[in-house]
Amino acid sequence: MNTELLKRLPLGTSSFEALRESDEIYVDKTSYIYRLASNRGKYFLARPRRFGKSLLISAFESLFKHGLRDFKGLEIEKLWKDEKNYRVVRLDFARVKPEGTFKEFQEYFDDYLDTQFQKIGFKKNGSNFFTNQLEAFLDGLPASSLVLLIDEYDTPLTECLDDPKLFLQVRNYLSKFYSILKSNDTALRFLFITGITKFNKTNIFSALNNLTDISLSTEYGSLLGYTHKEVEEYFSKYLSCASETLKVERGKLLNQLTAHYDGFCFEENAKQKVFAPWSLLHFFSSPERGLKDYWFESGGKPSVLAKYLQSHTLRDPMNYGKEKALALNILSGSSDVENLSDVGLLTQAGYLTIKRIQGTTAYVDYPNLEVRTAMAQLYLEQMLRGRTVEQIGAGNIAYLLANENAESVYHNLNHFLRGIDYRAYKEFKESSIQSFIQIYCAGAGLRARTEVHNNKGRSDLEVSSGFRHWVFEFKLVKDGESPEKKLREAEMQMKERSYGLSEAHLEIKRMALVFSLKDREFVKWTEIL
Repeated sequence: MNTELLKRLPLGTSSFEALRESDEIYVDKTSYIYRLASNRGKYFLARPRRFGKSLLISAFESLFKHGLRDFKGLEIEKLWKDEKNYRVVRLDFARVKPEGTFKEFQEYFDDYLDTQFQKIGFKKNGSNFFTNQLEAFLDGLPASSLVLLIDEYDTPLTECLDDPKLFLQVRNYLSKFYSILKSNDTALRFLFITGITKFNKTNIFSALNNLTDISLSTEYGSLLGYTHKEVEEYFSKYLSCASETLKVERGKLLNQLTAHYDGFCFEENAKQKVFAPWSLLHFFSSPERGLKDYWFESGGKPSVLAKYLQSHTLRDPMNYGKEKALALNILSGSSDVENLSDVGLLTQAGYLTIKRIQGTTAYVDYPNLEVRTAMAQLYLEQMLRGRTVEQIGAGNIAYLLANENAESVYHNLNHFLRGIDYRAYKEFKESSIQSFIQIYCAGAGLRARTEVHNNKGRSDLEVSSGFRHWVFEFKLVKDGESPEKKLREAEMQMKERSYGLSEAHLEIKRMALVFSLKDREFVKWTEIL
C-alpha cells in the first residue's frame, strides 16, 4: 500500500488549529468538548503524559476564541450555538519549572502570568505587588467573559518532589494564584485544568468553588485516548498498511496492538479501555519497526517522578508482578506530599491502571505490555545499581530463551543474579527468585508470569519467547541441605503436576533449578524432557 496516499497522522501535534489546517487525522472528540464547554463550569482532568491533554486545551482555546472556524465537519458544528467572543488565557505550567531558587521561580512565574494576561489587556505596574494587580484586573472584567485554560498545572510541583522545602514554597505561591481566581469567580465563563496528579493544599481543589473533577467520570472515560472503535474507524487504512508491511493478518495485528498499547482505564466503573495515542501513532508511522516501546521513553518517565518512585515504590521487586489494591477515594482524592500513596501516584501517572472495582476498592495493574516492560526496566535499574544487564555479563534473555539451550540459560541467569545489589536485597526466599527473574524477562519485553495455575498445582515461572515456552521450578537450599535432593524434588513436582504442558502450540522447555542461599546463585539444574 502506498503510504503517501494516507492522511497524515497527528503525531506530536498539540495545536488544534495547526492540526486542522494541515488536515491531519483528528479522532472526533467534540461531542465531549461541547458537553463541557456549553456549561459555565470549572473542570479538572488528570491524565498521564502523552495522552493529548495539550491538544484538548488547544481545542477549547480555538472554540472560545474563534467559534466553529476550526471545527468544520465535526460533531460540534451542529451543536454549538454560542456566538459570543471571550477573553481566552491559556497557561502552560510545564514552562514554569522551579529549576533554581524559590525566588527565581517566583519571578519567572509572575513574568509568565504577566505575559499571558497582557494578551487580554492586563498591564502591570511595577510599583505594586503583582498578585494584587492581577486580582484588581480580574475584578474589573465583565461577568462570564474570561475563559482560563491551565495545562500541566502540577509540573512545578512534581519537578520538586525530591526537595520538600522548595515543594512547600512553590505550592504556597501557586495557592495565592488560585485564591485570586476564587475571589474573582464572577469573571469566569469557563475554567479547565489538566495535570497528572492532584495535590492538596494548593487551593485548587479546596478554594475554587464547584471545581468538578472528571478524571474518573464514566461520562468522560474516553475523552482522551483511542477506543477500539475509533482505531478501526479513523486508522483503518493504517491498520491495513501495517498488516501488509508485517505480513500479519489484520485481526491478529489488532490483537497484538491491544496487548501492547491498549488497556488504560479512566472510569470508576472499570469498563471502557483506551489506547495510548502516542504509542499507537508512532507504530502506525513506522510499522516496519514492529511493536516498539514509545510512551515511556518519550514522556512517560518524568525524571523527577521516576526519582521519587525509585526511592519509594521500587524498593521491593516482590511488588512488580502483583495486582495492587487501594481505596477508590485515594484515586479520586487529593494527595499530600508528606504521605503520597505510591500506588495512587503510579496509577495517576499511567504506570498502573484500573482493572476492576469491588465496592470502594480499586484493583490496579499494568495496563499493557509496553508499560509492563518499562516498569521492569525501572526495577532493573534499581536492582543493578544503574548498570545494564549487558554490563553485568548477562545477555539478552529474550534471545537466549528463543535460541539457546538450557545450560546457556542456567549460566546466564547466574550472571544476572550475581549482578543484583545484595546489600539492598539481603533476604532471599523462593518468591524473591521468582520476582527477580520475572523482572529480568519482562525488561526484555517478554510476558513472564509467576505462580501459573493448572488443575494439579502451580508452576513458579512461565515465559514464552519465539516459538518456545519455558517453565521454571525453583528450590532454595540452605547451608547443610542437599542440593541434589532439592533438585529431585523439583523434577518430581514438575513431572507429576504437568507444568506448562497446556502450551501445546509451542516447543515446551522445562527446567528445575536449585538456588543456594550461601553461594547466592543456582548450584544445580536439570532439563525435564
